Amino acid sequence: MVKIEAFAVEQWMDKYELTAKYNTAETCCASISVDDLRALSEDKETEPLAKLQSTKLTYGAIRGSDQLRGTLANLYSVKTPTPLPRDNILITAGAIQANFLVLYSLVGPGDHVICHYPTYQQLYSVPASLGAEISLWKSKESDGWQLDIEELKGLIRPNTKLIIINNPQNPTGAIVPRETLENLIEIARESSITLFSDEVYRPLFHNISPMDPQFPPSLLSFGYEHTIATGSLSKAYSLAGIRVGWIASRNRSLVEACASARDYTTISVGQIDDAVASYALAPECIHNLLKRNLELARTNLAILEKFVDSHRWGCEWIKPKAGTTAFVRFTKMGKPVNDVVFCEMLQEKSGVMLVPGSLCFGGGEDFHGYVRIGYVCETEVLEKGLEALGQFMEDEYEGVPSLKKTKTPQ
Repeated sequence: MVKIEAFAVEQWMDKYELTAKYNTAETCCASISVDDLRALSEDKETEPLAKLQSTKLTYGAIRGSDQLRGTLANLYSVKTPTPLPRDNILITAGAIQANFLVLYSLVGPGDHVICHYPTYQQLYSVPASLGAEISLWKSKESDGWQLDIEELKGLIRPNTKLIIINNPQNPTGAIVPRETLENLIEIARESSITLFSDEVYRPLFHNISPMDPQFPPSLLSFGYEHTIATGSLSKAYSLAGIRVGWIASRNRSLVEACASARDYTTISVGQIDDAVASYALAPECIHNLLKRNLELARTNLAILEKFVDSHRWGCEWIKPKAGTTAFVRFTKMGKPVNDVVFCEMLQEKSGVMLVPGSLCFGGGEDFHGYVRIGYVCETEVLEKGLEALGQFMEDEYEGVPSLKKTKTPQ
């Protein structure tokens, strides 16, 4: 029987999110409705679901509609030397299924996998459950949560099959900059190692300009054949409820392998979900949708920054550059707090939901005192949640246990 580690962050979310008064743990941009989409779209004539009123709800297009896959292929083809064909896109039930299919299709016993860390647990626990050896490529908080290319070189083995990155990154909100991506491509080419980039938070870059020379394009844009990327409508596009994600690759055979594995899971994405996704990503809508979410992210990040700055006696962070999450370290007298107890007490007494870093992103002694804050919720929810958190720190923080001082992750 295949054994896999309990998915800590998803279990935590499932346990607490429905009872939270202020859900500041959510990683999606504040969700929207189909009516909201229509209001954002410049196409006021088209009703996203109109054609489906009289359409028989069969499985639909097994790999995703031509419209949806074509739109995504065009998005990946911007500023690239070679356009990405539509058939190099596979639609999935969210990025979580996309990630699973990639790992299931490409990794097995005897393989070695290098994974960006900290990150979404799925990216290292699933390949481990499939029999692969895992090396964690640890980003350094002291360097703004950046990755060290020289360290990567020391991790590569003769049997290294896959290198995984998460860009923009969960939970820190850091980016893997263009120069690092270029170096990564060069290293992978030398040994024909496949690169896998979880880009579920792309393109929510709110604290770095596209004109910045280190602004990161999709990993697919470099033209390296052995590259695969995943994405979703859930995070940057506010549409987690339609459960639409995708796999994209320059290598058609990688997409075919994932499509073959998907036959054993979900046959297709629902026609209704596909239709809403196609409408959201159409040129008439996508720009206004992303503008809305970038403005929300910048507004809310400024609010969170003000909170951190005014509570420097108890917390610190590296300000995020992208995505929807921040990794904030809480301490007492220089010692990290017990972040699990802190989050439990905070929710019980104040109704504020956060995610404990040591439980959900590290295990062992990694990230004691760290919590993940999802700050691109409705602004009112963030403001009230931080107000309640601030009051908790004034009234209850003394009762939160601290831990022995541990070395801050480097």
